[in-house]
Amino acid sequence: METKTLTMNTLAPGFNLFSSTKLSQRTIFFYQIIVLLITFSAYASFHASRKPPSIVKSVLLGPETLDFGNNSSKLDTGWAPFDGKQGTHRLGELDLGFLLAYSIGMYFSGHVGDRIDLRIFLTIGMFGSGICTIVFGLGYWLNVHKLGFFMVIQIVSGLFQSIGWPCVVSVVGNWFGKSKRGLIMGIWNSHTSVGNIIGSIVASSVLEFGWGWSFVLPGMFIIVVGVFVFLFLVVNPEDAGFESPGKEIELSLQVGDVEDLEEVVEEDDVGLIQSESSDSVSTAAIGFIEAWRLPGVAPYAFCLFFSKLVAYTFLYWLPFYIRHTEVAGVRLSHKTAGILSTIFDIGGVVGGVSAGYISDKIEARAVTSITFLFFSIPALILYRVYGSISTYTNVGLMLLSGLLVNGPYSLITTAVAADLGTQSVIKGNSRALATVTAIIDGTGSVGAALGPLLTGYISSRGWNSVFFMLILSIFFAGLFLIHLAKAEISNKINERKWFWHEIST
Repeated sequence: METKTLTMNTLAPGFNLFSSTKLSQRTIFFYQIIVLLITFSAYASFHASRKPPSIVKSVLLGPETLDFGNNSSKLDTGWAPFDGKQGTHRLGELDLGFLLAYSIGMYFSGHVGDRIDLRIFLTIGMFGSGICTIVFGLGYWLNVHKLGFFMVIQIVSGLFQSIGWPCVVSVVGNWFGKSKRGLIMGIWNSHTSVGNIIGSIVASSVLEFGWGWSFVLPGMFIIVVGVFVFLFLVVNPEDAGFESPGKEIELSLQVGDVEDLEEVVEEDDVGLIQSESSDSVSTAAIGFIEAWRLPGVAPYAFCLFFSKLVAYTFLYWLPFYIRHTEVAGVRLSHKTAGILSTIFDIGGVVGGVSAGYISDKIEARAVTSITFLFFSIPALILYRVYGSISTYTNVGLMLLSGLLVNGPYSLITTAVAADLGTQSVIKGNSRALATVTAIIDGTGSVGAALGPLLTGYISSRGWNSVFFMLILSIFFAGLFLIHLAKAEISNKINERKWFWHEIST
């Protein structure tokens, strides 16, 4: 890529700390690494600040005896209004308030993100999320027992949190082309699981000092990371003096159309094709309804609805489930249950990277996603039936479940969303990505809101009913991708037939 004239004013303000004479020595690879690290840290901090509610659920519900070493005699009497028989319902409603606000805000934030400076917008989201998380924790020291207080905080927090995802995906999509997008974004998307792990460990570690600390520390963490985002995030390659990867021709046929393939192969002057493609790039923001009509957006959005329902049920209720299910005949403490739940997220890291790598290799996102989804059904059954036998079986089956459940969830929210937001149908529209991303993840977030709420009510009837809901949701998620998977397989077969036809002639 060719560089162009660059001044310090076009970059994030943090780069003013460095000598301008060194600007020409910075390659695009340097900025890509900076972008990956900053966006990774940003969204990891978002997820770390979401984790405390799931860690403190058991403490808020009460009454139980905490087991914190020498403090094992300390009595946990719960925290009104979440204690008592309706406690799980109230906690489910709290999750619903946050996630509904998150899903609704997602649609608007993607639309806004296509029109303003993403660095500023993302910083606002991070600072707002951090403040809301801290204020929720202050309810412990202020002795607040009003459901309305906690509900309002969660709703406002959900709106700020909704800013994060469209922003970070759009920035990464601006800097990376399509050829290795599945693998790169699979690795990068481990920020979700890494954030969950950080949030779980931090919240669990300070829980014995009062549940308020479980919110305050993650809230401070996201604000600190937000400062680095404001100082150093470079949104577009053009801001650093490089051409956007989106302006380069991608001979991607949506694995497809054999007639289109023949036209491309018969074209002698690839440079001419590149030039024409570059000239067709649009910078106008795409409309909301228009984005819904893009090929593949609706099926993947509804698939993510059910996939995210399952993933977020684990996110918000897994520590509570472990705490209230004996493992090898032993009831684990709040702290141990919270830390043990991170195994699911470790599996999610492996699953996200694996799904991205496999989908790049076979060039079939839908086939990869549907395979992971259907294999996750027996994995969840095994975890429910045999997970309590021993710590080893619990860890192993939880790891496998996290791998298979989070694999397609990670793939759809990253590489698939980026593919759909930059596909050839929109003729290189460089500002469609945030809108498409917001539609897909926003629809998924509606399912994410529904899962924890239903779990709060269904769990009172037994955990078998909860797992049945999760398995049914995975089945429906796979159904939405069957048509796309069949098309990918058919295109692969046609592509191979065309290849052998060309060889024989």
